[in-house]
Amino acid sequence: MSKRDELIEKYAEQMKDKLGLTPDMDLLRKVTIGCGPSIYNRDSSTVAASDKSEVETVKKNFLMKKLGLADSADLDLGLTTVLESYTERTKYRAVVYYLLTKHFGKESVYN
Repeated sequence: MSKRDELIEKYAEQMKDKLGLTPDMDLLRKVTIGCGPSIYNRDSSTVAASDKSEVETVKKNFLMKKLGLADSADLDLGLTTVLESYTERTKYRAVVYYLLTKHFGKESVYN
């Protein structure tokens, strides 16, 4: 099993155990691949939800650029909702991006 496959399994397991979600493995795989090499670096593989600049980067680079969403109060609310629902101290970037993709119904971006 490749390192990426191991990480995808780890993300899926955390989603099942900690969030009570059964992830769409195809979508989780695509979101993880979309994260690129950041998933292999300890710092960049996670999202610091308490760091406003980090959250703003997720908003601009993922929600607006990747998912094509317009900047709005709904975007901020959705981002806050997802980050607050993911209560783990270590918030994996791929899981956050997966949850945001599902929250905003933008699965088609990965098809």
